[in-house]
Amino acid sequence: MRQNKSLTGSIDWPLLLVYIVLLMMGLSTVYSVAFDPEHPNIFDFSQKYGKQVMWIGVSLFLGLCVFLIDSDIYRKFALPIYLFVITLLIIVLFMPAVNGARAWLGIGSMGIQPAEFAKIGTAIILARYLSSVNLKQQNTKTVLIANAVILLPMALILLQPDAGTFVVFTSFLFVLYREGVSYDPIILSLLNIIPIRALHFKQTWLGTHFIPILFVVIFLSITTLLVSNESITLSLFPGMEIPGYWGMFFFLFVFCIIAYFFMRSIFSKRDKKRALSIAIIGFVLAAMLTSIVNYTFQKLAGHQKERIELVLGLREDPDGDDYNRNRAMAAVGSGGMFGKGYRKASVSSVQTNHVPESETDFIFCPYAEEWGFMGTFVLVGLYLFMILRIVFIAERQKSSYNRVYAYAVAMILFYHFTINIGMSIEFAPVIGIPLPFFSYGGSSMMSFSIMMFILLKLDSQRKDVLN
Repeated sequence: MRQNKSLTGSIDWPLLLVYIVLLMMGLSTVYSVAFDPEHPNIFDFSQKYGKQVMWIGVSLFLGLCVFLIDSDIYRKFALPIYLFVITLLIIVLFMPAVNGARAWLGIGSMGIQPAEFAKIGTAIILARYLSSVNLKQQNTKTVLIANAVILLPMALILLQPDAGTFVVFTSFLFVLYREGVSYDPIILSLLNIIPIRALHFKQTWLGTHFIPILFVVIFLSITTLLVSNESITLSLFPGMEIPGYWGMFFFLFVFCIIAYFFMRSIFSKRDKKRALSIAIIGFVLAAMLTSIVNYTFQKLAGHQKERIELVLGLREDPDGDDYNRNRAMAAVGSGGMFGKGYRKASVSSVQTNHVPESETDFIFCPYAEEWGFMGTFVLVGLYLFMILRIVFIAERQKSSYNRVYAYAVAMILFYHFTINIGMSIEFAPVIGIPLPFFSYGGSSMMSFSIMMFILLKLDSQRKDVLN
């Protein structure tokens, strides 16, 4: 790889500009929501807004350091960086629990969350590995290693437990799908021991599209939890109602019929006659899977089951277990079209404490309350521009390493953006993940900034990459 000696090279200024704008908007929102009349100075480090200024300064300094480093360093030292963050994830499991989770490493009176930096390490090693193998000639070993790179930190994060970051790590699966990682080698190995000739393909459609199919299965599992509830009946037409549990199988039956005709339309002529066999077997497997999901759901601990029921709308408790989401939705809605004005948020201010964690996980609420629909339209537009810009940057890379890393960054930001805002408007469960560059917090601010500046560095030297 030949590097351009210019400091800035061909840096992507639109992406850098929107990053700076989001930093400033986030800081102004933290200052507004946590404002203390006795400490009006924004540089007062005893206050959260003062600490946020410090974290932004540290993040920009680290970003500058990252930008000064030869971009080839990230490729060469991908494995040591990954092993370092994995080590931190193991060490943190032996630390004292904070709010029921062992997710923090204390440094004096402060602390960091290794899980935030694990995203960077995983993105770097995944890019390194996928760019070093021939994905046109995949085998079982290649696919297993690519998935193990993702699953190892996920397992350690789940042990903390940190459900939010665990969910975010599933974003890397879409990166695998984008790069054409197929599960054919694994699936074909399994099919060889199944004596059903109708399932034996030279190239399995299931393996190639395993990732989207996986998310369809998750969707089916969630949907069947809804329709299998004992208090729900499906009314097909007047006088005919199906109880929830049997309605689940009816739903799967209809879904498999639709899938059958879909498969007939996309399969080759040679495989069309196998579509019926696959649909029947699919129905049996889906029924078994959803039955297991429902059985597992019934065996969950009380608070876990209640949280899922609240998210799915199977139970209402606006002043109890669902208080956070209820108050968050009220704060967002109270902003109206143009908002109440800067520093005039009443429902979501720290002083009233109607919305817990309004400067971190629910920072979208005070912003929406102050600036209303028009303000949130601008904020959403900025995030969409950032994510789409990163996708554009990914597609113009000459290096597969740069492309994989860029897509990993785009998917991580997309997950954080959609889930965080979704929590505030009752579209997503409350799993506690920050809004990138916006929420108060040192670990997330530093990790997102480092992630962004690595991308800017890689992109700035894309014209000089020879391999």
